[in-house]
Amino acid sequence: MEWQVIIVLFGSFFFFLALGVPISFAISVASLLTVMLQLPFDAAIAVISQKMASGLDSFALLAIPFFILAGNIMNQGGIAIRLIEFAKVMGGQLPGSLAHVNVLANMMFGSISGSAVASAAAVGGTMSPLQKKEGYDPAYSAAVNITSCPTGLLIPPSNTFIVYSLISGGTSIGALFLAGYIPGMLMGFGLMLVAGIIAKRRGYPISPKPTRAEVIRKTLDALPSLGLIVLVMGGIIGGVFTATEASAIAVVYTLLLAVVFYREVSFRQLPSIVLESVVTTSIVLLLIGASMGMSWAMANADIPYMISDALMTVSENPIVVLLIINLILLVVGVFMDMTPALLIFTPIFLPIAMELGMDPVHFGIMMTFNLCIGICTPPVGSALFIGCSVSKVKIDKVIKPLLPFYAVLVLTLGLVTYIPQLSLTLPKVFLGY
Repeated sequence: MEWQVIIVLFGSFFFFLALGVPISFAISVASLLTVMLQLPFDAAIAVISQKMASGLDSFALLAIPFFILAGNIMNQGGIAIRLIEFAKVMGGQLPGSLAHVNVLANMMFGSISGSAVASAAAVGGTMSPLQKKEGYDPAYSAAVNITSCPTGLLIPPSNTFIVYSLISGGTSIGALFLAGYIPGMLMGFGLMLVAGIIAKRRGYPISPKPTRAEVIRKTLDALPSLGLIVLVMGGIIGGVFTATEASAIAVVYTLLLAVVFYREVSFRQLPSIVLESVVTTSIVLLLIGASMGMSWAMANADIPYMISDALMTVSENPIVVLLIINLILLVVGVFMDMTPALLIFTPIFLPIAMELGMDPVHFGIMMTFNLCIGICTPPVGSALFIGCSVSKVKIDKVIKPLLPFYAVLVLTLGLVTYIPQLSLTLPKVFLGY
């Protein structure tokens, strides 16, 4: 009966996905069929509906629509070009300087917008013509953009951490935000190292050294955008406001920045920006509600404990178990987008990690980092498709240039997994976590 439940839950879920059923409905129907093994249909549908509704009854979830709205305002507020100009000041003297600019701009813009896809489109769309003009291989440029755009999902503020906090039982959002800085920068700098080595071998040019006046002007122009990170994180660390309250403040700040200061967004554009944010929020919250129903169905059937027992029979060595978890998540990330993967597999693997003595904040960073790799890989990687689209490069042409970047991402994932201090140092210093 125990394995029958697992077969019904995951078998029906992947069956509906194969049929092209939207993932939220695939999760909901799979959860319903699983609960029906133990309860009559009317009771099962009542339970799943109740769990979906109660799963959305969380104050912390209010941060998601606000951060999405702030990100959409920033996307259309002329932020990307200013951050790219600032990145040129920071990385313009390195071999293959435009590739480094691409990575640095993605790190900054991705963290501000909270979206890897938006970052890939905005930064990649601007950088691709510049790199082509300088003689860069378009496939190489696309590979740099594709693998660096997820850095913003680790560098806060990040909606991914808010979702993980909810599904993990209330892990501190502030601690997760702080924990993402070092792994996120480690990911970016690792990619810059690979990009620099390739660029030097190919003889890609170094940008002209900017004058002092240009450095000052471009820095001052970007500081108001970067001020959002200081405002949000400073307020959270200082205990001035919660992450949810910070998200509302972020909306006000970005609105003033885009409409009043930069004057890149008009009041006529605001209704369409709000509508786009509402649609995105609806998709995310429906997915969260459906996943909360699946989480309850799994817990009720003791599925996490069965998987935990199965893993422990393979090995009780934490190094081996975490390696297996990472390998599973890497495979999952290839076929599933980040948010549903996070929602479905956190309740399965978090109890195992905690049984091994792993901190839930550390596990959240490891899992997010792992799934960031998935959005860069075929066949369903959203960053891969957007990156190829803005660079006008076919996917089959970019796979080979991506391989060295995949290698450094997996290596960095190993460091984040087995060196907990990379994730936990900042929360301990600033929050006494």
